[in-house]
Amino acid sequence: MDISINGQAADITLESERTIGEVLAGLENWLGDSGFRLKGLEIDGETVGSDAVAAAFERDLGGIEALDITVCSRSDLTLDALCEARDYLAALGDTESAERSRVTGLWEQSAAASFLATENPALFQDIDSALRGEGAEGCSRAARILPLVDDRIREIAAPAEEFSRMEGLVSLITQRLEELPLDIQTGKDGRAAETVSLFTGVTEKLFRIFFLLQAKDNAVSGMCIETIPVYDFLGEFGSALKELLAAYQSKDVVLVGDLAEYELAPRLRSFYAALGAGLTEY
Repeated sequence: MDISINGQAADITLESERTIGEVLAGLENWLGDSGFRLKGLEIDGETVGSDAVAAAFERDLGGIEALDITVCSRSDLTLDALCEARDYLAALGDTESAERSRVTGLWEQSAAASFLATENPALFQDIDSALRGEGAEGCSRAARILPLVDDRIREIAAPAEEFSRMEGLVSLITQRLEELPLDIQTGKDGRAAETVSLFTGVTEKLFRIFFLLQAKDNAVSGMCIETIPVYDFLGEFGSALKELLAAYQSKDVVLVGDLAEYELAPRLRSFYAALGAGLTEY
């Protein structure tokens, strides 16, 4: 039996496998370590539809001449799933009340929902909650979640371009971090809470963009930031961020001020500058 992956002959030696499912299970383990996932399957030139996957997995290898397996990167699959989720969210706002349950039902049975539930449970929960809302509340939730989904789509589709749009935001947030101790001391609790929330969101976005770029170009993962290897730097950055959030929740004003002004603001500037330089170099 000939086995190909994305149209290219694959050097796969079958041992004790008896079914297509057993072949794909072994391949899935290998793909998981390399950051890829199974996306499609053809048996003797015929595409296996989503409704026939379970039966295909049980099919005996005897008599099969060719398997063509399609694989895709995790980020590409996430992009496909988010684009599909966006279509459901947009459709929810355009449908009459009687049709909303049908849209929700289609979402629940979709491959996008299944993939996101496994690969990104937090984002899935936000989307699922919006799509399950009823009436005006459901439409309102869908409208609120759409910008978040669009943001994630842009990140995956063009991470370098999305990174380039963040310069002004990073500058603003670092300035706000340096002002955070004074805001807390002068009773500007609302502004302080907003600063912490914005900083957390911006940092998480930069981390996501870094890992997307790293997956596309391994050279980026070899960067050093202030002579510190990038992964060590990110580990220290993440630890400092957790410490800030804990100190903020416990209302330790002194520690919040020290971490924000002397640890996190400089680290955010350094990380953004190093990643920008890395993109220019590579």
